[in-house]
Amino acid sequence: MGTHMRFFIAILLWTLLLVSCAPLALLALILFPIVWLLALPFRLGFLVFEVLFHTLRAVLLAPARLLGEKV
Repeated sequence: MGTHMRFFIAILLWTLLLVSCAPLALLALILFPIVWLLALPFRLGFLVFEVLFHTLRAVLLAPARLLGEKV
């Protein structure tokens, strides 16, 4: 799902929440950036580990690729 579609769905859900319960929608609007900032280090850590494991896999499988194996 693209980022534009996710953004559209988020706006649609927030609008439904605003219509049904305005204080809760405003609270969600205020808390979302705070939760996003708290989750950012975990997302960056996951990215670092993902790159590390892809690099390790590429280094370990390099000899097989050089010998013509399909990995």
